Amino acid sequence: MNKPVRLQKFIADCGITSRRKAETLILQGRVKVNDRLITEMGTKIDPTIDAVFVDGQAIDNKVDKLYIVLHKPRGYMTTLFDPEGRKTIMDLVK
Repeated sequence: MNKPVRLQKFIADCGITSRRKAETLILQGRVKVNDRLITEMGTKIDPTIDAVFVDGQAIDNKVDKLYIVLHKPRGYMTTLFDPEGRKTIMDLVK
């Protein structure tokens, strides 16, 4: 049996959103585990057994990960999105 993981970490590891935004999804009542609505932080799941849904869509935890080594030039932000419109690392790896 795998070690149980926190639900928000599982959602983030599957590439759905960041861990903090996953917490918001849970608090908003947008996450179900095995057809049970989860609105409580700290819920742990077993990714090999439990079925997780966000907004009614099943989450596939079998996502292949891609790791990129990048020398970030000066002037680029280390984030996926910058509300201030500055250049981000995503502009480099399109």
